Amino acid sequence: MSVSVPRLVIAAPSSGSGKTTVATGLMALLAGRGLAVSPHKVGPDYIDAGYHTLATGRPGRNLDAYLCGTELIGPLFAHGATGCDLAVVEGVMGLYDGAAGQGELASTAQVAKLLRAPVVLVVDASSQSRSVAALVHGFASWDPEVRIGGVILNKVGSDRHEELLREALDESGVPVLGVLRRAAEIETPSRHLGLVPVAERRDDAVSVVRGLAERVRVGCEVEGLLALARSAPSLDVGVWDAGDAVREVGGGACGGPVPLPAPSLNRGSAPDPAPQTPEGLDGAAEGMEKPVVAVAGGAAFTFSYTEHTELLRAAGADVVVFDPLRDEELPARTRGLVIGGGFPEVYAAELGANEPLRKAVAELSRSGAPVAAECAGLLYLARSLDGAPMCGVLDADARMSERLTLGYREAVAVGDSVLAAAGTRLRGHEFHRTVLEPGAGPAPAWGLVRPERRVEGFVQRGVHASYLHTHWAAAPGTARRFVERCVA
Repeated sequence: MSVSVPRLVIAAPSSGSGKTTVATGLMALLAGRGLAVSPHKVGPDYIDAGYHTLATGRPGRNLDAYLCGTELIGPLFAHGATGCDLAVVEGVMGLYDGAAGQGELASTAQVAKLLRAPVVLVVDASSQSRSVAALVHGFASWDPEVRIGGVILNKVGSDRHEELLREALDESGVPVLGVLRRAAEIETPSRHLGLVPVAERRDDAVSVVRGLAERVRVGCEVEGLLALARSAPSLDVGVWDAGDAVREVGGGACGGPVPLPAPSLNRGSAPDPAPQTPEGLDGAAEGMEKPVVAVAGGAAFTFSYTEHTELLRAAGADVVVFDPLRDEELPARTRGLVIGGGFPEVYAAELGANEPLRKAVAELSRSGAPVAAECAGLLYLARSLDGAPMCGVLDADARMSERLTLGYREAVAVGDSVLAAAGTRLRGHEFHRTVLEPGAGPAPAWGLVRPERRVEGFVQRGVHASYLHTHWAAAPGTARRFVERCVA
């Protein structure tokens, strides 16, 4: 089908230039004018997407060509943007930066080309004047398929500074669509190379987003940005649909099974926890109650892709969100549990103090019910985190470290689990500053094959726990398989 939603990609020469300031402020400003704005983020970052949701009132969605494949970028974009007046896509890192050693893969430039979207380049001009023209010229000419339709100058110091920058850019042929002055008073605090999540500072975040919208209103040529967005040509793509995705796959694997890359990765495997039950698709069999899948939320567990919940519901689950910081019981009739990422180390004492819920999670895990835990969820299932008691499901202890583990990974399922059949290959992302000892159980979750070779994570009974973040839209059989185990 043809998608004709006006759209912009907000990019930059490097991280820290002001992409989130401009993208979030523009989203909030236009949403405040009554436009339906579809927010998107290039790459695996959950946190920026949370600010986008706050700015627009719509789910922030990630477009990651490494995790999902280039073929899904257009359909996932169309899924989020259908029925909207405008789409704003915030880039990742520098415009041409992508997966290490793999060319343009997963870069903002690649996504812009896949979406046929014009790019606005946000430049940190705080330490330059005439050189800005050379920088913009280089970015605009590097790849002729990337259309840079305008520049927004950020961190401009004075009227004279602005005058010098504009004079230089007059020769570049790229129009200036905004000038933002330094404004430290509305900068957002960061942690581990990213912003502090919205859920941890909701009131402050609302104030910050309002401030960003005002900065864009005052400093940017909003009508020029809208005109540029409307210049995007029609995009001929299908629209991704969670229901179609789970119907088109079997429940046996989250991807095509392949042989293990090396015997050294296979340190044991867990038996398949339950037979497949076709009734799990589109809900339980007629007359049966939908299985409740509890999904951890709240300030400690903020990392989750919107499509995961959509896929679980499409596969027949009744998804109920709970907060491990506040709720002392799992939702009624819980048959499966999903605990995503976040920053549990910030809330280790509070999580440890909620003993009733820790015991409920441990009991559900011991029963063999499906439990999927990613990163923060992995830590929550451990015995302890920085000395605070956790759920004790895994014979492992976690602690904060000085080293940040960050990057894309290629992985293969070592054994069968509630998420994947043995041999299933997929791509994931690691992002943590914690260490788990040991890092893998007798039956590991994944064998990582690139960029390094090691096993990690735990598979035991119905539990699948790992540091690896994955995007289920790339492997919708993950959700179907998980829900089928819930109704078995």
